[in-house]
Amino acid sequence: MRDDSPNSWEARADAHSFYGFTDLPSIAERGTVVLTHGEGPYVFDVHGRKFLDANSGLWNMVAGFDHKGMAEAAKAQYDRFPGYHAFFGRMSDQTVMLSEKLIDVSPFERGKVFYTNSGSEANDTLVKMLWFLGGAEGKPERRKILTRKNGYHGVTAVSASMTGKPYNDVFGLPLPGFIHLTCPHYWREGRDGESEAEFTARMGSELEEVIAREGADTIAAFVAEPVMGAGGVIPPSEGYFQTVAPILKKHGIPLVADEVITGFGRTGSDWGCQAYDFMPDAIISSKNLTAGYFPMGAVILGPEMSDRLQAAVDEIEEFPHGFTASGHPVGCAVALKAIEVIMDGSDGAAPLIDNVRALTPKFEAEMARLAQHPHIGEARGKGLMGALEAVKDKATKTPFDGSLSVSERIANTCTDHGLICRPLGQAVVLCPAFIMTEPQMDEMFQKLEAALNRVFEDVV
Repeated sequence: MRDDSPNSWEARADAHSFYGFTDLPSIAERGTVVLTHGEGPYVFDVHGRKFLDANSGLWNMVAGFDHKGMAEAAKAQYDRFPGYHAFFGRMSDQTVMLSEKLIDVSPFERGKVFYTNSGSEANDTLVKMLWFLGGAEGKPERRKILTRKNGYHGVTAVSASMTGKPYNDVFGLPLPGFIHLTCPHYWREGRDGESEAEFTARMGSELEEVIAREGADTIAAFVAEPVMGAGGVIPPSEGYFQTVAPILKKHGIPLVADEVITGFGRTGSDWGCQAYDFMPDAIISSKNLTAGYFPMGAVILGPEMSDRLQAAVDEIEEFPHGFTASGHPVGCAVALKAIEVIMDGSDGAAPLIDNVRALTPKFEAEMARLAQHPHIGEARGKGLMGALEAVKDKATKTPFDGSLSVSERIANTCTDHGLICRPLGQAVVLCPAFIMTEPQMDEMFQKLEAALNRVFEDVV
């Protein structure tokens, strides 16, 4: 419980911090958890309490909180060249090497990379690129962006407009021209008697109808997460991307994979688009790109998008967009190390993606076991990302009354037991670090199960 003494960490946090994406009633009751350091997948607070972080920070601390190689890569680059930009024909050697590496590990045979400071800025940059292309190619009306309800693409004004979440209503968003299609969540969105194949076909028909209604020449791109992350870990219905990709190609509409969460191993594949067997025209990256050790995002353009954008830029001799820290040399050095640690293996250790693949069967089995609980309606996920959906009535999929804040209660109870997990809607989300061991996974599920039982006893 919170400490309300005037000089407590909780009181100091309240006095000077403005909270984002935080349940304020929980803060009022419990106070802020102020952390001091981490060890492996664990974090510690100012009171000495130890928590297993089942959310890898915010999906991104996949190498843990004290990876020696990651920290050393940052320190070495700070000593060598601590900061620069990528403007005016100047950039660091680390930036050049990272761009080469990103294209090498991407699904693309060739392409180009543009750097940002976050996934939100990367999506914002992508849209500006698309709008720039429309004007340069004589189609200035080609500005509409298609995404999906419940999808998450960021918090800047443009990326929040792409995000299909109702909470953006408070900002008067989305901006005009951002169109949200049906969330491809068969369990929740499927109609009575509708098979999964029929549901997927309906998602394709909806896309065709939207394109016909809006006009293909007005649509700049279709942007989709391979697995919806902040929507509650929602994998697409069976065959979804094999259905929508040909429709988009037929109409000349680029398909962009937002891989901020799924990129670099989270699904067990290098990229989420590979896990679901489709080829995008561009990829949005962040989070695992630096394993959380530096704020960075990237727009990775495939061959056609690279060629078109380069031709458009050549006409005016400049792409008038960028950020002071774009291609930051320390961030690029950290990203190069993160890719090595995750995908290639580093300092004698196996690639972390191997551990993701090794642990996934156990993770899936434990999720399936908890899904047998009478108040868990669905267990879903891919690789080391999963969600358990709480329901009042399993047969009818009826959710609990929102006033009960069931998922928030579960998350808070987990915290009391030394486990950090994330509430999303009526779901509880798990996305553990790639370094997790089997005993740590047992600990995670034991503590989660205890919290589920405690909360369901209270609310049912």
